[in-house]
Amino acid sequence: MPTIGIADTTFARCNMGRAAIDEIQKNVSVKIKRVTVPGIKDLPVAAKKLIEEGGCDIVMALGMPGAKQQDKMCAHEASQGLIMAQLMTNTHIIEVFVHEDEGKDEKELAFLMDRRTREHALNVIKLLFKPENLIREAGTGQRQGFEDAGPLRI
Repeated sequence: MPTIGIADTTFARCNMGRAAIDEIQKNVSVKIKRVTVPGIKDLPVAAKKLIEEGGCDIVMALGMPGAKQQDKMCAHEASQGLIMAQLMTNTHIIEVFVHEDEGKDEKELAFLMDRRTREHALNVIKLLFKPENLIREAGTGQRQGFEDAGPLRI
């Protein structure tokens, strides 16, 4: 049975880990291992440990960078770390970040955090069980969170 790792943070203002687990469990039967760390810069090592020590086949790294410029820089550094962890382990780590300034208000921000997390959880399921579905979606302008952009017309 495949194992999905969930790494989330206490800095996030919404329980993204719970939303991811709920969506995964609604759709497939898998083992889930979860770890929660303080902030997004802690996610790369958490994800790497879930893969190497926890035996996870794929990991979701969930976090909420703040709205300040220094928060955006920290998000970039965390993203770089997650990419490095993917390359070091040859395993997908699906980064799910929702920046605090992406929503026009708290209601929209909460909606976005939940929807983006759940849509990426479905992507994790596709990567593990039905990668051909992703091939069919290539070039269709999929977006996680807000409405899809749709394909360009040539």
